[in-house]
Amino acid sequence: MYFPFLAEAPEFPGTVLDALRQPLESGRIEIHRARVHAVLPARTQLVLASNPCPCGNAGSRDPGTECSCSPSKRVKYLQRISGPLNDRIDLRLTVERVPGVLLADTEAARPSSAVLRHRVTMARGAAAERLRGTPWSTNAEVPGSWLRGSAARLPRADTVVLDRAYARGARTLRGYDRVLRVAWSIADLAGRPRPKRDEIAQALALRGGDPR
Repeated sequence: MYFPFLAEAPEFPGTVLDALRQPLESGRIEIHRARVHAVLPARTQLVLASNPCPCGNAGSRDPGTECSCSPSKRVKYLQRISGPLNDRIDLRLTVERVPGVLLADTEAARPSSAVLRHRVTMARGAAAERLRGTPWSTNAEVPGSWLRGSAARLPRADTVVLDRAYARGARTLRGYDRVLRVAWSIADLAGRPRPKRDEIAQALALRGGDPR
């Protein structure tokens, strides 16, 4: 598996960004030429980073670094990442500037890399055990049709928040399935047998949706 990191993602040409859609969706790249058809493995975990605007100061709380971009310029900048590519991004996080008080706080308790690694290993083990007897071993590999089918279908009382988002057009079917995969991963990390309403709402919020 590849782990590309694209800093300043909106600065990349649109053709380059949209070329990522197929490997993110299927884990492979298909090349079609006049007499050649090749399929190459390309399973990837993509990380994109972007400033909130071209000048990088939108949302700043420092009066000395106010944003100089117009609202339309900010929107146009973020729209360089197309809707189809956005629909394939599972987690969207906004990272604020680190306050000075935190820079000086070196005594705060934080989990070590070893602790985090153990949690991830345990979660992946739980997923592999649950998926034993299927062609898959991780949540990312499971197709949406299986997650929504009889083998793994969650109660409507728990998926109602996601069902509402889909019904009002705030989520595509692809987005619906990706929220379910993230919700299963959240449950695995917490040591729960399956995601419930809280995990699904959290997964929807992490994708940039309204968890209500």
